[in-house]
Amino acid sequence: MADAPKEATNAIGLEEICTARQDPPKGQKTFTVEEAVETIGFGRFHIALFLIMGSTGVAEAMEIMLIAVVSPLIRCEWHLQDWQVALVTTMVFFGYMVFSIVLGLLADRYGRWKILLLSFLWGAYFSLLTSFSPSYIWFVFLRTMVGGGVSGHAQGLIIKTEFLPTKYRGYMLPLSQVFWLAGSLLIIGLASVVNPTIGWRWLVRIASIPGIVLILVFKFIPESARYNVSTGNDEAALATLRRIAKMNRAAMPEGVLREPANERRGRFKDLIHPKYLRTTLQIWIIWLGIAFAYDGVILASAELLEQDLVCGSPTPAGEEAGDGSEESRSPCHCRLFGPSAYQTMIISTVGEIALNPLNTLGINFLGRRLSLCITMACTALFFLLLNICTSSAGMTGFLFMLRALVSANFNTIYIYTAEVYPTTMRALGMGTSGSLCRVGAMVAPFISQLHMSASFIGALCLFASVCIVCAISAFTLPIETKGRALQVCM
Repeated sequence: MADAPKEATNAIGLEEICTARQDPPKGQKTFTVEEAVETIGFGRFHIALFLIMGSTGVAEAMEIMLIAVVSPLIRCEWHLQDWQVALVTTMVFFGYMVFSIVLGLLADRYGRWKILLLSFLWGAYFSLLTSFSPSYIWFVFLRTMVGGGVSGHAQGLIIKTEFLPTKYRGYMLPLSQVFWLAGSLLIIGLASVVNPTIGWRWLVRIASIPGIVLILVFKFIPESARYNVSTGNDEAALATLRRIAKMNRAAMPEGVLREPANERRGRFKDLIHPKYLRTTLQIWIIWLGIAFAYDGVILASAELLEQDLVCGSPTPAGEEAGDGSEESRSPCHCRLFGPSAYQTMIISTVGEIALNPLNTLGINFLGRRLSLCITMACTALFFLLLNICTSSAGMTGFLFMLRALVSANFNTIYIYTAEVYPTTMRALGMGTSGSLCRVGAMVAPFISQLHMSASFIGALCLFASVCIVCAISAFTLPIETKGRALQVCM
């Protein structure tokens, strides 16, 4: 009971900070960043922002998908056991998990732009070093560092969210999935050519190029105006808004920019404040489950292809007619991907954008919560359908739909999380959610690459059960963000 007055005082303090502002001279018009963003509208600036910040998805997808296409090669080069291969992916996501919280905290305190740039410099540096790994231990350590750098890429989505007018967020943010798809297809296509010829080390070097190129164009992207006003830097925010208005050939609102500064930014305890506690806990459950399902699908696909678990297939994957045994077998008695395996991976990866139009419509007309509930329930269904004894084409079809559904899930939860939290803790909210999601990603390799070998049905039922829990959590989220203005503070 003694804590109740203190909690009430904290809540009042937050409210006072949120509403405190200098009263403008009598009769003077004022406007907020939200009003300016809505008045300026959508234009050329947002297209450039979408292309540059969206391209962060290309770099991220290439770094994350890299493990799936080099696993068979490092297994053979260093004579690894199944758990050692699984550990690589787990440690990548461990790095992501740890740094996601740290970078989210720093982004709310020191700016989204600075942390995004730092994450790309960090990721590109350690990615290049990975290609010179002398041993398995060094490979694991360096990929863990890459995972830490990649975790900061979420700031690109936050910057886009904070600059987009309300009615465009539900349409433009899902389109970012195109860049993730492009990165995934690019790394698979490169792997099919580079791995059999000049080796996986050159594949790692090539995969780091998009991140390096993006660093060079960062100067064209400004710091978030919403972040600047939250720190009291109204002049920088106003300069940014005028630049956007000029690029879009639009008029600024009349009056003076007036917005409350917030001294309390990036505080973990705000996430579990009574106002957001239930939302935060349910979001964490959903992020964890979605990542568990997403990485489970990717790694299960690789496992199905590598171990030839397709029902009724008389020959090992990659050894069909026309596939050379030199390309499909390793001298250390483990099976590498052949041309047909890469083809199947590409087909299933294309599925990531297959439901994008329907997902976009669902997000904008059904709302974020109901749309996510439906796609999570369908994900559970298709995990169970993988138990059906079918042909290679049938298995590819199921994997195609699963990739489409798990991609739609990620699309929706990214948008919802960026919209539901106020500016003062938006980056931290994304960071902690991304961190929790990597817990699911860390567990997925051991289910897909170890448990699946022991009990195929048991592994798939586990994935389906987690998806059902996420569907229920999505349906019962307390806040719907469709058509809702971004909140400045609590």
